[in-house]
Amino acid sequence: FGFMDPTIEAAARHPDVTFMHCTGFRTAANVGTYFGRIYEARYLAGMVAGGSTASGIIGYVAAFPIPEVLRGINAFTLGAQAVNPDIEVRVLWTDTWYGPGVEKEAADRLIDFGADVLTMHQDSPATVQTAEQRGRFGIGYHSDMSIFAPTASLTAAAWNWEPLYLHIANALHDGDWKPEQLWWGLDRDAVMLAPLNKDLPDELQQRVRRARDDIAEGRLRIFEGTIRDQEGVVRVPSGSILSDADMLSMDYLVLGVKGDIPKPRSQQGPDH
Repeated sequence: FGFMDPTIEAAARHPDVTFMHCTGFRTAANVGTYFGRIYEARYLAGMVAGGSTASGIIGYVAAFPIPEVLRGINAFTLGAQAVNPDIEVRVLWTDTWYGPGVEKEAADRLIDFGADVLTMHQDSPATVQTAEQRGRFGIGYHSDMSIFAPTASLTAAAWNWEPLYLHIANALHDGDWKPEQLWWGLDRDAVMLAPLNKDLPDELQQRVRRARDDIAEGRLRIFEGTIRDQEGVVRVPSGSILSDADMLSMDYLVLGVKGDIPKPRSQQGPDH
């Protein structure tokens, strides 16, 4: 994200070069953007967590309180609630994208609070490693993290950039490229759920796979009302579906999440 303005500046100096920037929102005649709807995979990961917790408490280690992170927490929570409506998701903030020490500290605190499943929006595997070390379950982010937590790992919300890169390369090759803002999801395989832990109940695995297909085919809309925030205020009325614009500016946590939204101390956007 931090490369957004420099990309725009470089594009102005090199109008004969095409630029694509990941996670940004600024475009120009020769600059497009791309990202994945990772919140869709997080919803599925939440279902896995909701079906795996015995304590009813799930821990979430989060970086910065920006829309992309809040959106992920909310989607994850809604997925967990789809399996267990009484679930509680506790959030602790690290104020860093990558800080294994502070991430581990937050994970330990969440376990001490009673969480028996942990997940994160962080760039190190410290959260799932802590789950492994302390005999809890972990759900990764970015890619399959079972190599770091072979016993604890249940799955991960993961990226699959290949479809986007092929689309961009083919558009350039065919002369069809436009400065679009691409935001692809499960329907185009730009995000995915890492392999499920083989010890998960068959019924839960089947339910998650059905939900994956329902999201990809448009039958399941994650942010469809009624959705309430932590204070019980209706944010998405019954029968309404949150628009992309509203998702991209999300500034609240849904009912069932425990933890305040701090004022951001760092001006950082989605994943750097």
